[in-house]
Order: sequence, then structure tokens, then C-alpha cells
Amino acid sequence: MVYLARALELRDGDRGFLEALTRGNSSSATLALRARTVLLAADGMPNIQIEKITGFSAPTVLKWRNRYAEGGIEALSDVQRPGREREIDELALIADTLTNDGKPPAGLGISHWSARIMAERHGVSFSSVARIWRRWKIQPHRIETFKFSTDPALEFKLRDVVGLYMSPPENAVVVSIDEKTQIQALSRTGPDQPLSSTHPLQQTHDYKRNGTTTLFAALEVLTGKLSAN
Repeated sequence: MVYLARALELRDGDRGFLEALTRGNSSSATLALRARTVLLAADGMPNIQIEKITGFSAPTVLKWRNRYAEGGIEALSDVQRPGREREIDELALIADTLTNDGKPPAGLGISHWSARIMAERHGVSFSSVARIWRRWKIQPHRIETFKFSTDPALEFKLRDVVGLYMSPPENAVVVSIDEKTQIQALSRTGPDQPLSSTHPLQQTHDYKRNGTTTLFAALEVLTGKLSAN
């Protein structure tokens, strides 16, 4: 008989931090596996399958499920030795996070802050940084895009496009075209909006091309056929 555990309920805002732990170079392999265990459990995966994916034993899978359920992300770190806990200058840590529009110093060679790197920088635990960021609603691992349009006919154009998707002409073929900008050398048309306690780092949606070669591909959604040029 296979024991099917109930899906683990994640705390608000924790999924992003857990996912960052599983793929970030700043987290240890052991901590990454613990975070992966929690995410798989949150997705409702049976414990026996989690054991096969992580290599943990059944008691270890149950241990980290229960540790997260009781104490959240902080409980995934190794238990600290007895002694006086280091006093954390929370405001200094937040100021460090938000300095330079939320971008780390160039000398660190990283694109955004991680809780592990910030913890090492301030000599505190990863869990303390994660807890402080969550309290202040700061998410350095997230980047959003935004777009301001000055086109006075924008609303009418939007209605035309949405209407075409919602109610295409009879026997018509509707073609949607987009770009995979991640493989192009691009620069944004405006300055980034800095990270704050109310929103993540934001970048303009539009951009300038800096000498690019574009790959064109067509996907037939009904057949799955992909044609590239």
C-alpha cells in the first residue's frame, strides 16, 4: 500500500524563494534538495516519488515536510548551535537591498540579490534575510516589465485585436507573431524602476535592437508542427 500524503500548503510568497533556492548558485546542494522536497510536496506528489527524485529516505522526506509546515523556510536551514543570536540591523539590510535601484555592486558579478549572498554579506542566516524580505514585501528574484503607450488610438487597436481572437471571420486563419527576445542583444528604452517594498524591479516592455539575428518559427497549435527559418 502506497501512502499518499496530502499536498503541503505553502506560506504566502514562499514559492518564489523556494524555487530560487533550487536553482540558485548561492544555495548549498543540501538546502536546494530540501527546498525541492517542499515544492514537490506542495504540488501533491506522493512521498515515495519525492524519495526517488531527491534521493532522500522516507523519514527524511517526512522530516522536511514537517519542518516546513511548522516553521516555514527558516526551518529548512540547519539548526544553529546554542548561543546568543547575532543582532540583525534590519534597516541596514533593507537599505543595502534597495541601494542602486536594487542592483548588486558590479564587483559581485551577479545580476540580482539572493538571500544567501545577502546573508553572507551581513553575517546573518539565510532564513533571517528571507524572513526580513518577506516582512517588507521585497522580492529581488523577480523582475516585471511595463509599457506606457502614448498612442491615442490604443484602445481602438486593442479592441480590434482582441475582437479578432474572440470572434475571427468565418474560414479565416488568425496568425499571432511574437519574438523570443531572450536570444537577442537588446537594451531597454527607458531606465529601470527600482526595487521597493511595493513592487519588484521593473523594466520597460519595449527595447532597442543592437545588431541582432532573429529566428522565425511557426507553430501549428492543432498539430504541434514547428517550422523554423
